[in-house]
This record gives sequence, C-alpha cells and structure tokens, in this order.
Amino acid sequence: MMQDRFNFQTQVEHLHARYVGTGNPDTPRYVWSNHLMRDSYASHLGHHSRMVYFSAAENEPMCRLKQRFLTKMIQPCGPPPQQKDQGDF
Repeated sequence: MMQDRFNFQTQVEHLHARYVGTGNPDTPRYVWSNHLMRDSYASHLGHHSRMVYFSAAENEPMCRLKQRFLTKMIQPCGPPPQQKDQGDF
C-alpha cells in the first residue's frame, strides 16, 4: 500500500515538471486561468485552419488576429489581483 502511494506521488511530480500549467490544489485561480488562456491562444496560433476560421468569422485579416492573440498572451486575464495585507496577530 505504501508503495502505491509513493508511485502515485512520483507520477504527479513528473506531471507537474513536464506540464507547467497543470497546477495543484494550492494554485490560485488567477494563475490557473492564465495558464489555461495562454494554452488556448497558443493552440489557436498553432493551427492554421483554426486561424482561417476565426478570420472568416470575425472578418479580420489573419495577420491582425495573430497580432491580437500574441498581445493577449502577455496578460490574458488582465492585471493580477492585489494581494490582501495580512495583519500580524
């Protein structure tokens, strides 16, 4: 039983090392959503047929869509939320 738990833990650590955006239970919502949006934009940019679909649907040139997606990848969910000050107790 102890071996199974150790094996599972090493698999989870390998998953987090290989795929940065997988997160863990302590990952804040803002960080997780940033990873999700960046992965989505990267996938859109990497598939030519999807970019053709977006350019036809929005009636925009593909180069303008690519530029817009690349700029959205910088801060896809807006600026980070402000940290709350935790007082000393």
